[in-house]
Amino acid sequence: MKLTFLGAAGEVTGSQHLIETSTARILLDCGLFQGRSDETLPKNENFRCTPQKLDLVILSHAHIDHCGRLPALCKAGYRGPIVSSHATADIAAIMLRDSAHIQQEDARYRHKKKLGHGGEAEKPLYTLDDVRRMSEQFEPIAVHEWKQVHEGVRVRLHHAGHILGASVVELELLDEGEIKRVVFTGDLGRRNQPILHDPETVGRCDVLISESTYANKLHPDSGDVKAELHRVICEASVRHGKVIVPAFSLGRTQMLVYLLNELRNENAMCRVPVFVDSPLATRLTEAHREHGDDMHGDVQKTLKYDDDVFSFEGLTYVQSQHESIALNHRKGPFVVIAAGGMCENGRVVHHLKNAVTDPANTIMIIGFQAEHTLGRQIVDRRPELNILGRRYPLHARVEIVNGLSAHADATDFQWWFGALQKQGGAGQIFLVHGEDKSLAAMAKLTEECADLPPVIPKFGESFDL
Repeated sequence: MKLTFLGAAGEVTGSQHLIETSTARILLDCGLFQGRSDETLPKNENFRCTPQKLDLVILSHAHIDHCGRLPALCKAGYRGPIVSSHATADIAAIMLRDSAHIQQEDARYRHKKKLGHGGEAEKPLYTLDDVRRMSEQFEPIAVHEWKQVHEGVRVRLHHAGHILGASVVELELLDEGEIKRVVFTGDLGRRNQPILHDPETVGRCDVLISESTYANKLHPDSGDVKAELHRVICEASVRHGKVIVPAFSLGRTQMLVYLLNELRNENAMCRVPVFVDSPLATRLTEAHREHGDDMHGDVQKTLKYDDDVFSFEGLTYVQSQHESIALNHRKGPFVVIAAGGMCENGRVVHHLKNAVTDPANTIMIIGFQAEHTLGRQIVDRRPELNILGRRYPLHARVEIVNGLSAHADATDFQWWFGALQKQGGAGQIFLVHGEDKSLAAMAKLTEECADLPPVIPKFGESFDL
């Protein structure tokens, strides 16, 4: 058996791992490399896995850094099945249609920059037609059930937490007459989070491929997130101010709406209008509704007396750009949950532009903000913010509400690998999807859990097992 790392090796993007046995060539994930286009475009355009010769693709979950190159893979000649959970198949199709729009816009932008320099028109990595054709290749399977998906390949999925449908992938592979057991974590989530099942553990395996994103971090104590939401929104309503909440369309928005719905059900929330301003988030929320059975047991209990955990009186899902613009002229109090988790793009940028100068308003940050982003400037409470090329004084209040991170931290990893060790550990562990410090921390954390020292592979590196 041969294992080659073609993405998320020494970095946290472009998840893609190739397994070759005597009976099959299997690709785990097919994620988009994200970052500066001059660095990522060559990686995204060229495949090193020979798509035409692949037998099987298995997708852990629907974040773009794990599924974002699937349409390009199929465009390049892959014709086999794409195996995932049912929720992941539906969510990935939505995410990839949105990604196709972005690919086409990026191609137009690159072409515009080249005008006058000659050369051919830029082509997108893939189009909506490519996404439609790719979607026909999905063959979703049930969680917890072994499924023969190819000669010599059996798959079983376990809940990974993280986002709806995310899976820990367990494989039984026939190789040279022997059965090898391989586990791929995808991205592990946290325990005791709204909506999602806790990540599930697995038993002894021969090979484990594990993410390491926050292995060197401890997330802040989640505390009572609902109480914080109540406080921030009600204080803003007393000032007749707006509350602008930048949120990623997948995962974070649904968690936020679910918690607000719980507050309304408990009669604990002040009655202010709430707007979800993201057509993508609206489509993804509908997918969550369709997969209610895949959610945590607390959701099932709520559904016994509330037929929609993502809706309540006073909540509006905004669709058109005209409706979005109208919110900028609306008087408070109200809440806008808008696309653009790090405030760099999307509709939230326009809401921020129209809100940051008024001390009655509040900017509520609910997730990590990377360096050099507008979101980080807000978290740092810079006196002035650069928004769409203009400078705006920051007079609005800034509130940081922690506790909704979707990624496992060091404590969660210790729990998960502790359970694995009690069940026999692993023969060999490969650590991916992390930066240098997190990978080093993960290596130390897992060194007692495997027969051999953990390996941190480099991009393109292969191992014969």
